[in-house]
Amino acid sequence: MIQRPGRPPQARPRTQAAAYSGIPAWVRALAVLAAVVVVLPLLAMVLRVDWAQFIPLVTSEPSLTALGLSLRTSAASTLLCILLGVPLALVLARDSFRLQGLLRSLVLLPLVLPPVVGGIALLYTFGRQGLLGHTLEVLGLRIAFSTTAVVLAQTFVALPFLVVSLEGALRTSGSRYEAVAATLGARPGTVFRRVTLPLVLPGLASGAVLSFARSLGEFGATLTFAGSLQGVTRTLPLEIYLQRETDPDAAVALSLVLVAVAVAVVALAYRQPAAASAGAGQRTAAAAPAGGDVR
Repeated sequence: MIQRPGRPPQARPRTQAAAYSGIPAWVRALAVLAAVVVVLPLLAMVLRVDWAQFIPLVTSEPSLTALGLSLRTSAASTLLCILLGVPLALVLARDSFRLQGLLRSLVLLPLVLPPVVGGIALLYTFGRQGLLGHTLEVLGLRIAFSTTAVVLAQTFVALPFLVVSLEGALRTSGSRYEAVAATLGARPGTVFRRVTLPLVLPGLASGAVLSFARSLGEFGATLTFAGSLQGVTRTLPLEIYLQRETDPDAAVALSLVLVAVAVAVVALAYRQPAAASAGAGQRTAAAAPAGGDVR
């Protein structure tokens, strides 16, 4: 059987084109230098740890007390950030009013404000002779230099992290799903609960995790507003600062614990962002009303 001459063989199309980075060599060099600036001090601290005494140092009574207080107050401040930050981010992202830019600037001010300045501001607000502290003192409520003061200080410095993350997620997602739900008769509360929250859940989760991490590492505002009372206001950063003067090995060991927790928290906040976004889209599609009465 005679075969007809066919077309010359062609190379098979590639199933996946090689990604083009377009990064110059000098940019990579600067990136390596930037990574060294961050990683090298952490490596130096790890090399300084007395591993033979690591467990006894981090499990001493003052260390465990400070760690437990930090975890409890950070969890409480994170819940407070969610309770206050979600409505604030929604108003900043969806609403339009005069002085909106000024309000956003003031809300985000703790991101750049020295924490000790925030502690002074809180002290002159809730202190015994503060703006609200005197009235609270008459009512029998003393906030300054208490565990409540620790939670307020942590909330003050951590709230902007949740607002920034959630406002960005709200602006990126748009409002088309909410508009569809409203045209189908859903009340604003129903739209917020069944459409908006599922849509921005990854951003809310990332903001909450970052707020927890910021609360866990808070030092300046806590020391200024709450003081350093063991078992009451002495969180893990304050314990590290005090141990640095008397027991440097304990300070390094506790610092490593705090670094490990922070790394785990940041990794949790930024794990697989694409998968999280896809999951958010699926949740939104399931939560968005398809028709009928959704009230």
